[in-house]
Amino acid sequence: MRVQSGFSRRGFLAAASSAALASRPGFSADVKDRLPLVSKRVEKAFRAPGKMPNDLQETADGLWILDQADPNVVFKVRYEDGAEIHHIQTESVHGSGITYGNGALWIASTWTLKTLKVDPKTGQTLASFDEPGVGMPKFGKPTRPSGAHGLKWVDGKIWMAMPPAEKIYLIEPETGAVVRSIPGPGVRTHGLAWDNSYLWCAETQDRAIYKLDPKDGTPVAKIQLTKEDPEVHGLTLRNGVLWYSDASSGWICRLV
Repeated sequence: MRVQSGFSRRGFLAAASSAALASRPGFSADVKDRLPLVSKRVEKAFRAPGKMPNDLQETADGLWILDQADPNVVFKVRYEDGAEIHHIQTESVHGSGITYGNGALWIASTWTLKTLKVDPKTGQTLASFDEPGVGMPKFGKPTRPSGAHGLKWVDGKIWMAMPPAEKIYLIEPETGAVVRSIPGPGVRTHGLAWDNSYLWCAETQDRAIYKLDPKDGTPVAKIQLTKEDPEVHGLTLRNGVLWYSDASSGWICRLV
């Protein structure tokens, strides 16, 4: 009879994550397990163009997809089948977040620790600002500091998921000034989506998407994915439906 060790990497990460959450406002050690579950089924919509679709932004005329493979290209595709409408070459490096507002794309250039304001027609960088809360990630085997992940434009400002700080910042886009912040739901916060005054935040380590009260970050519900589902990285909301991307497999998915 083979005796298995009591140690597992998954169990160690879960315990470390729980310990970190216990000290953060809005999250006790077991709060994630007690949250109401929103039942959703993952539907694989299409494979993204490019190699590593790491964040999404919906617009009326197409879905923007940020490809993390360097140098970062951004694609606009059709919702129906993923067919390419347009693409631009950007100056982003290992980008992890994208949103659209005030006529521009805003891209989290994760390895340069900056958010770029980008011309959606040409890919030209129009402006940039330094990101708050950058540092060494608390997951994986990091070898360099990391910046922002998911971005979401809401009412003239940008919500920014910052894993190293374990926070989600509200930013003035033209200056980069921090308006305020709320605690993130884990150490690997990623895509963000705005839904009728609530903020959805993907947490890749947990394979979950958390619904947060943006006033203070209090979690009110979650969607739990399975280990068989594509991993959740980028996130956006279109007509009441959450879409997400998996930079590892290349799938663009809907939650129905």
